[in-house]
Amino acid sequence: MKALQLESPLVWKTIEIPEPPLPGPEDVLFRVHRMGVCGTDLGGYLGKMPFFSYPRIPGHELGVEVIEVGSRVTHLQPGDRCAVEPYMNCQTCYACRRGFTNCCEHNQTLGVMCDGGLTSRMVLPGRKLHRANALTYDQAALVETLAIGCHAVNRGAARPGEYVLILGAGPIGLSALEFVKLSGATPIVADISESRLRFVRETMGVRHTLRIQGDASDIEQMASITNNQLADLVIDATGNNRSMTRAFEFTSFAGRIVYVGITQQTLEFPQAPLVHRRELTILASRNAVSGDFTRIIALIEDGKIDTAPWITHHAAFDEVPDIFPRWVEPETGVIKAMIDIT
Repeated sequence: MKALQLESPLVWKTIEIPEPPLPGPEDVLFRVHRMGVCGTDLGGYLGKMPFFSYPRIPGHELGVEVIEVGSRVTHLQPGDRCAVEPYMNCQTCYACRRGFTNCCEHNQTLGVMCDGGLTSRMVLPGRKLHRANALTYDQAALVETLAIGCHAVNRGAARPGEYVLILGAGPIGLSALEFVKLSGATPIVADISESRLRFVRETMGVRHTLRIQGDASDIEQMASITNNQLADLVIDATGNNRSMTRAFEFTSFAGRIVYVGITQQTLEFPQAPLVHRRELTILASRNAVSGDFTRIIALIEDGKIDTAPWITHHAAFDEVPDIFPRWVEPETGVIKAMIDIT
C-alpha cells in the first residue's frame, strides 16, 4: 500500500509499504481517514524538529476507523471512529509505572521517532485508540493537538481569577487557549503577527492580546492589562529560545512558566536574580496523557469546544508533496491543515 515519506528535509517520496499484519490479542487494525498537520510535521519537513529522524512517514494527529480488533480488546468494535493517542510508551519504565506515560523514558511518537499515519491502514495497541463516534474524522484528528494544550494548562494549574499569558498564537498556543478559558482564568495572547492576533480576537473571542515588539513596551502593555501584576502563569508555545527566555519578564511574583514549545537552541537565563526574587516555578510540558483525550472528546461532543474555527485547509493524499511547501509560509494563513487519506 502507498505511504508518503519524508526522505530527508524538504524531500517527499511516495513509497510502497507492506500491508499491516492481523491485529494481535490487544491490538486494533484501523483505516486512516484524516491526518492533521502540526508544527512537528512542519518542523520535520524543514529539518528543524529535534526529535525527528529520517527517512520517516509522518502523521500523529489521526482520525481513524476501526477495521478489526484483537480478542482482548473490549472497548472498541469494527466501524468505530477514533482519535489516536500517538505516544508509544513502554509501560515498564519508572515514568510509566508512576502514570507519566507522556514522558516514557523510551517514548516513540508516531510520525516522529517511528513511522506514522500518512498511509491508509495501521495496527496499534487498542489502548491507544479513543472512541469518538459523535465526532467527524476532522474533529477526531484534532483531538491530539488539543491534548497538548490541555496537558500544558494542567501542568500550569490555571485557576479562576488569574491572568494567563500565552506566548505564540499558532495551533499549540490556540489549544492552550481553549483550556485557559475553560479554567476560568483570563487569557492574554501574545504574538509578533497582527493577523494571528486579529484571528484570536475576532474568531476565538479573546479580549486581551499583545503584539510583541521585543522591547520594554511589551512589559508596559502587560502591566496595563493586569493592573501591574503581570501574568500568574505564562505558557510559551513558540519554541523560540528568545521568547522562552523573555517569559520570565512577563511573570508575576510567585508565578509559573510552562514551556510547551521545543527549541534546539541553548536556553540562557540572564535574569537569574529575577527568577529568584520572584520565586518563579519553571515547568516543562510534553505530549499528553490518556485522560486528556477522553476529556477532550467529551468536551467536543458537549459543544464546549468549538472546532469550527480550527480547520482552515485541506489537501488530498496525492497533493501533499506539491502543497506542503506553501503551508509553511505564514502568509498562507494555515491554522490547522488536514490531509484526506481515504
